[in-house]
Amino acid sequence: MIVVRTVADLRDALRGRREGSIGLVPTMGALHEGHATLLRAARSADDTVVMSIFVNPAQFDEQTDLAAYPRTEEADLALAETEGVDVVFAPDAAEVYPPGFATTVSVAGPIAETLEGAQRGRSHFDGVATVVTKLLLAALPDHAYFGAKDAQQVAVIRRLVADLGIPVALVVCPTSRDHDGLARSSRNTRLSPEERARALAIPRALREVTDAAAAGVTDAEALRSRARAVLEASGIRPEYVALVDPGTFAPIAHVGGPVLVAIAGRVGATRLIDNTVVAPGGVPAPGGS
Repeated sequence: MIVVRTVADLRDALRGRREGSIGLVPTMGALHEGHATLLRAARSADDTVVMSIFVNPAQFDEQTDLAAYPRTEEADLALAETEGVDVVFAPDAAEVYPPGFATTVSVAGPIAETLEGAQRGRSHFDGVATVVTKLLLAALPDHAYFGAKDAQQVAVIRRLVADLGIPVALVVCPTSRDHDGLARSSRNTRLSPEERARALAIPRALREVTDAAAAGVTDAEALRSRARAVLEASGIRPEYVALVDPGTFAPIAHVGGPVLVAIAGRVGATRLIDNTVVAPGGVPAPGGS
C-alpha cells in the first residue's frame, strides 16, 4: 500500500494500473466497520482500490463540528492496509483548495435543497458536490463506493455524475449497523452510554414506519407521527422525519411505491441521521438500509 498526498502523485501511482478496473472509496477518515464494508466491496470487484482521506471543510456548516471531527490517520492507514487498499490519497486542504480556487459544483432542486440541505445550509451539498467531483477527476475510477446511510448525498452525487458526464459507476452499499441496530457513524464515538441507548430510538422509529406500512398504513403524515412518537419517547427531538421519493426527494403524501424514510435528530450534542426504503406493503426495497 502506498500513501500519496498530491493529485500528481495519485495520477502517477495509477498510471500503470488502468488496464484493470479502479475502485475509489472516498472517506473523511475516522474509519469504522462501515467503511470497511465499502473497502471490501471495492476489493472484491476492482483490480486496484483507492481510498481517499480528507476532512472536507467546505461541507461543514458548524465550525465546532469540523473542529470536533476525529482525525485518526495512523489507525485509518492500518485498517486500509488490512482491507487490501492499494493506494491512499490523503491530501491537505491546500492541495484540494489551492490559493485562487473559485469554482463550486452546485446541484439544484429538492435533491440538494431539502432535508440535509435545508438543515445544514446550501453550502453543505455544494461542498460535497465540489470535493467529490475533484476526487473523481483526480482518480478517474471505474467505480466509486458510497453507503446508503447518506442517501441524500448519494442522490446529489448521482445527479452531478449524470449531468457532468463523469465516466464512473456509483456503487451504493447497504447501511452498516452495529449489533444493536444503530447505523455506524464516526459521530457515534461522541455518544455517552446513556446517549447511545437513547439513540437506538432512531432505528426503532424506522422499524415502526416499516411495520405500520406493512400493516396497511399508507398516509405519510400518519407514518411520520408514529416515528416522531418513538423518537420523542426517548427524548430525541427530530430535526426532520421525512417520507420522500428516493430519486427526486420530493415529499410524498401516500406510500404507493418505494419511499425513502429519512430521520435526523440530535442525541445530546451529537447529530445523527438514518434512513430506510419502504415499498408498498412495508417491504424494504432493494438499496434500502
